[in-house]
Formats: sequence, C-alpha cells, structure tokens
Amino acid sequence: MSPENSLRVGIAQIAPVWLLRAATIKKILAAIDEAAKQEIQLLAFGEALLPGYPFWLDATNGAQFDSPLQKDLFAHYAKEAVCIERGDLAEICAAAQKYAMMIVLGCVERPLDRGGHSLYCSLVSIGADGTILSVHRKLMPTYEERLVWGIGDGHGLRTHTLHEFTVGSLNCWENWLPLPRAALYAQGENVHIAAWPGSERNTKDITRFLALEGRSYVLSASSVLRHEDIPATIPHSALLQGAFASTPIIADGGSCIGAPDGTWLVEPITGEERIIAAVLDMEEILRERQNLDNVGHYSRPDVLQLSLNAARQSTLTISSILPTS
Repeated sequence: MSPENSLRVGIAQIAPVWLLRAATIKKILAAIDEAAKQEIQLLAFGEALLPGYPFWLDATNGAQFDSPLQKDLFAHYAKEAVCIERGDLAEICAAAQKYAMMIVLGCVERPLDRGGHSLYCSLVSIGADGTILSVHRKLMPTYEERLVWGIGDGHGLRTHTLHEFTVGSLNCWENWLPLPRAALYAQGENVHIAAWPGSERNTKDITRFLALEGRSYVLSASSVLRHEDIPATIPHSALLQGAFASTPIIADGGSCIGAPDGTWLVEPITGEERIIAAVLDMEEILRERQNLDNVGHYSRPDVLQLSLNAARQSTLTISSILPTS
C-alpha cells in the first residue's frame, strides 16, 4: 500500500482512574504520548472513559427512587464530568495538535447548552489540528444508563475527513441501530469507531458484521476496569469495593478491528491495558465497495430515504427583539 492511501490507527484500551476526571486525563495524555511513539494518526478511546462508565448502578440498586446513596454518587459524577465550554479537554486538544493526531474520546459531558446540570454520554472528535470537530451525544442510553444520562440528539451524527479516509463514530448499542449507521454511511464513512464501556461479549460479534455491512474498517474501542481501579477517595468507596468484591474484572476490554471484507484485522484483546495499532489500506475499502456500496450504487433513494435532524436540541430558543423606532 502507498503511504498516501494508508492510515495508522490505534485503540487506547486503558482503565480510567474511575470517576476522577483530572487523574483520568493524565492517563489519557500518557496514552496519547505512547500512541505518538507508534506514529498513530487516529486514536480511539472507549465509551464514557472520562471519568468512567456508571458501573455502580447495577451493583447498588440504582433505580431506587430518592436514594441518598444514588444522589451522592450522581452529584460526584456530575462534579467530575466534562464541561467542554469550561476547557476541560484543553490538554487533550493540545496533545492532538502537538502530534497531528485525530482523537475520538468517550466522555461523560455536562454541557452548558442543556442547563449545566444534566449528563450525556458523548463522543468528542478532536481534529489533528487540536480543534473539536464534533460532539455526539448518545441518542438513547441503554437500560440503567438512563438513570444518569440524558438522551442526545442528531447534531453530532457527522463524519470527518482524515487524509484519504472518512471517520464516523457511535456509542455502544447505537451501533446496533440501522438508521444512525446509515446516516454515517451516507456522509462517506469508511472508518467507523464503535465505542464500548468494555466487554468482549459486546464486540466479538458486531465488529465484523459492521465492517461487512459498511464495507469499512471498524475499530471497536473499549476500556478495562478492575476491582483495584476503584479509588479510595470517591464517595462510598468502601461500599463500592464490597459491591464488586466478587467481580475482580468489571470490564475486560475486548477492543478489536474489523476489515472491510468482514475478517479480523485485530481480534478482540481482553484483560490488559495497551495501545492496539494497525494500518488501514484505502485500496481494501475500494475493492469491497465494488459489489456493495449501500448508499451508492447499491441503494434506491427513489424508494427509500433517511431524514436526519442535525439541530442541537435545547429547551430555550431566544429570539432577538428589534428596537422600536
């Protein structure tokens, strides 16, 4: 493959310093430094890595209404969540610019445009120039996730060009939804990032299916979380340590990469923190699009079309008032 038609990609399969934003950012920056040594041009992280996935919900009766415990944990989660407008991702953006590396980062976002108190599971795409290209808020949190995350919108359902490639991303079970996938395909996606909290059972079947359907490369990016990754400094740490006492591996990773013909480029990797690297070849995408391009020559837009509302949703719309003459 020629250098201009190839892309060196990586998945940073790491554990957060669970529920602690500043400490987790340090680990993310260290992973970016390591990826740069491997000359990676596109680096993906798992779902909600910063500051961590809300694993406590299953273990502590998260649906109990008006629970002081759940209120304490949510309040801490909100304080440690990412406020992009405040500049919480500035160091990560600077690292992306320093290394000319595109980064797709899973985070728990606390956005000011929704009042500044609710949380969203977001994927932030940072360009190789360090600018934030888009923020995709998960369209529909899954099951117990709805106890802490709000529903997102279509504003972040977009793709981004990186050299000869076009990159799109979705969170966790969004990857099972045909219509969001189609929205990204229609925008030229040929490298898909599927972000997961961390489990081989999530990634081992769907990754190659997505690659074969889209005739694209698919990076399933997961995190890991072990019992020892629960810090002693977070609220109710002893209770949480006890709740997970019988679960030494809370999230086992399972990051992997599927090729456009549905075969493995990298099979699922579990139980370890590491940078998973591979080289993508545009020629392989074009070869597989010869017989199937599901928004191009193998589509019927005269019969079926998809409508995307890409407006950022808000409770408040302010109309300017013209001064009286």
